Amino acid sequence: MEYLSISQTAEKWNISTRRIRRLCTEGRIEGAYKVGAYWLIPEEAEKPKDERVKSGKYVKLQKRENNG
Repeated sequence: MEYLSISQTAEKWNISTRRIRRLCTEGRIEGAYKVGAYWLIPEEAEKPKDERVKSGKYVKLQKRENNG
């Protein structure tokens, strides 16, 4: 099995290295593991779905519901 570094994976998926590190830390990239200070990511790993909130509407709605 071949492995890629964080920077190689970031280039392949067209996202930042910081985001790749975060996904690895959260365990969202299947098969990724840490060796010392480096993450190894399987070459055939699939990019996880982006589940971050992209608009403030959701956050504002939650605040309104909680305040009554």
